[in-house]
Amino acid sequence: MESGAENLNAIATWAISLMETLGGMGAGLAIALENLFPPLPSEIILPLAGFTAAKGTLGLVEVLIWTTLGSVIGALALYGIGAWLGRRRMYAIVERLPLIKAADVERTEAWFDKHGSKAVFFGRMIPIFRSLISIPAGIERMPLLRFTLLTTAGSAIWNTIFVLAGFFLGANWHVVEEYAGIFQKVVIAVVVIAVAVWIFIRVRQVRRNRVAVD
Repeated sequence: MESGAENLNAIATWAISLMETLGGMGAGLAIALENLFPPLPSEIILPLAGFTAAKGTLGLVEVLIWTTLGSVIGALALYGIGAWLGRRRMYAIVERLPLIKAADVERTEAWFDKHGSKAVFFGRMIPIFRSLISIPAGIERMPLLRFTLLTTAGSAIWNTIFVLAGFFLGANWHVVEEYAGIFQKVVIAVVVIAVAVWIFIRVRQVRRNRVAVD
């Protein structure tokens, strides 16, 4: 518990220093970095930015604009990484990975072609996936304008919820992080279970194929 509190205080201190030095731009920079380095939690930075606005140090609208801009910039950087990686490199990597088949990637691509817009929009409001969703969007070369608009809309909703929570909670802004932390743990648990089930099924298929060949 002490380690968690220390991490919270360290991130809060860093974010406050950034906002005091750069103003709204500092809040935007913090969120841009959070997109690139998910261990920096937006669930702390955004409520803290709202609390800072409540004190009158920053304007509320200013905070919302800058944090949303930071989210979009961070997402575009990851989109660029995905675009650089491309389908050819992605398939070259997949061929070297155990248990993963090209057919799995093809199905994923087909799913993204059909649901990519929803994935980008709603993905901006799900911990962990907030950053990761930009990479497949880049790999699949989703039209940049559409990606930017969807990212802006999804980020604006997510950021507004957390900034306003910090704004109205005031000195108790850190309460938001506790509830957001529970949500994040649920998401991680679901992902871990899904991956474990997928690995189990794939290993069983591999064993059955070996038995059939023998």
